Amino acid sequence: MIHPPLVPAEPAAAGDGTPYSALYDDVYHSAHGGLAQARHVFLAGNDLPARWSGSHRFVILEAGFGLGLNFLATWQAWRESKARGRLHYVSVEKHPFRRHDLAALLAPYPELAPLAEELVRQWPALAPGFHRLHFDNDRITLTLLLGDAAALLPQLTANFDAIYLDGFAPARNPELWTPGLLAAITRLSGRHTTLATWSVAGELRRALEHCGWQLERRPGFGGKREMLVGRAENAPQQQQGSSPRHAIVIGAGLAGSTISERLASRGWRIDLFERRAATQEASANPAGILLPHLAKDDALAARLSRACYLYALRRLASLAAVRWSPCGVLQIARDAGHEALQRATVESLSLPAEFVAFLEQPAATALIGQTMAHGGWWFPGGGWVSPGTFCASLLAAGDGLIQAHFGTEVAALRQTAEGWQALDHQGRLLAEAPRVILANACAANRLLPHLLPLTPIRGQISYLPAAFADSLQAPLRHVICRSGYITPPEAGAVLVGASFDSGDDTMEIRLADHTGNLQRLDELLPGAAEGIAAGDLQGRVGVRCAAPDRLPLIGALPDAAADAGRAPALEQLPRLAGLHALIGLSARGMVWAPLAAELLASQMEGDPLPLERELVRAVDPARFHLRALRRGRPVTGRS
Repeated sequence: MIHPPLVPAEPAAAGDGTPYSALYDDVYHSAHGGLAQARHVFLAGNDLPARWSGSHRFVILEAGFGLGLNFLATWQAWRESKARGRLHYVSVEKHPFRRHDLAALLAPYPELAPLAEELVRQWPALAPGFHRLHFDNDRITLTLLLGDAAALLPQLTANFDAIYLDGFAPARNPELWTPGLLAAITRLSGRHTTLATWSVAGELRRALEHCGWQLERRPGFGGKREMLVGRAENAPQQQQGSSPRHAIVIGAGLAGSTISERLASRGWRIDLFERRAATQEASANPAGILLPHLAKDDALAARLSRACYLYALRRLASLAAVRWSPCGVLQIARDAGHEALQRATVESLSLPAEFVAFLEQPAATALIGQTMAHGGWWFPGGGWVSPGTFCASLLAAGDGLIQAHFGTEVAALRQTAEGWQALDHQGRLLAEAPRVILANACAANRLLPHLLPLTPIRGQISYLPAAFADSLQAPLRHVICRSGYITPPEAGAVLVGASFDSGDDTMEIRLADHTGNLQRLDELLPGAAEGIAAGDLQGRVGVRCAAPDRLPLIGALPDAAADAGRAPALEQLPRLAGLHALIGLSARGMVWAPLAAELLASQMEGDPLPLERELVRAVDPARFHLRALRRGRPVTGRS
């Protein structure tokens, strides 16, 4: 499913000053006050905050984010009610405001100022798809679905407690009130889900009643005599997990650290095992590069990469003690043909310039201060990250719920009636818990009865001499990449890399790879490698782990020994109860890991998922087993 580019809302006002949409010829809220309307119609209409009192988790769906007043009023009420659980607020918006316009529109509400400022600070680049934002130390989670509700709501995995129907009037915006869309919303409802809306239109009432909603009219707000509330008494009861919130995580690199922190933020207790004395492999490189993947047709991998990249930027900005810099990344075209493709890609996607722009060769040269062979993509928010400090910051943020066991190898797993046991090489018990997450890259296969198709990929980086940066025509301030990459000196050293040797997991430094990295340097900065001898360079080797499709494996692992029947759907495949994976991050660990961990933690906790259903299926670790079943062949892999 390819999403069309977003068309941002343009701020305007009706004659009485009420925010107005020229696209729909309608106002965003009642002339009697948007905040008062939010409290009367949507909070009181859903009997909030009384209904969330004592809830471990309360989930709200809003159709029509608009100015964000309903969200901010709900957040404020959650705070004032001193609720102890977590609030998930999911909202769909086809025409979101730009960040500076949203800030101006919320300025007239001083009582919301601290909340509005934080919302504006985290407001995402206006790219279509799902965007997850966290507030109040993860007690409030906002998931924005930017795009057409008819396309995005069927892609949502969630179970809602309350629903705010707040689009423009049905006569002005009929797309948001269709029977099909209301049926999609109903499918996301459980027993006792409520809804509220200011509209009492006859077609709306009939469509909701047809979906099984029990409706009643209540006094409306402002100039409206009535409003509508409903209860989904006939919807099926959704099952909630009840196992103890305790998990074993194996591997303390990017994958293991991110999933440990995401689960700890939800109150899970974590036993984290790492066979080395500290974070190693690619997660211990001095710097990792942060940039998304683009495709002209905005295909699945590109949409997944974009969602992960934007989420990673927000997570990095929220963590203390991480060494990183959003210094910008310039991805130089390989040749004239590739340059034309890059230009066409930016034009076809129509993404905001704060996300990506195409720079012609003169502009690229001016940006870097040195002659570039071609133009390229400019990602102004991209940059470099110190993976080690990122992992350390995540573990420190675990609020004492993460018990790290470094220098301890889990040699075997044993399933029990209560969950799983982790054992050492002598068969001694290291820990037991209802859930286990394999976050140990290709080594995961050593613990599995049926191998996953994982391949090690060796990567060697080279440290350029300290004097290198001084020899350039201009200071190196940005990351530059093509087939390789170079980092600015602020990353701790000028790094050039990296080799990409599929199927190779040897750790020795190779002179040939230093030579290859110098060739990559010359592609990035023509002539810059002159006078540098490969034999004089220092370097480091890390081994990544990749699946055949180069997408990560996130979720519950398949039970390959169980009878799956004939060509089942992915969701119907039998799973190994309590055994999960977060592996296969390949060479994009810094981009994939944060949202991958949020996805897995959401699956384990029963939260709304932060990605479209189509993207969740694309990273399901059972996908290879399903393909093998359909081909009549076993899944194979190497450890």
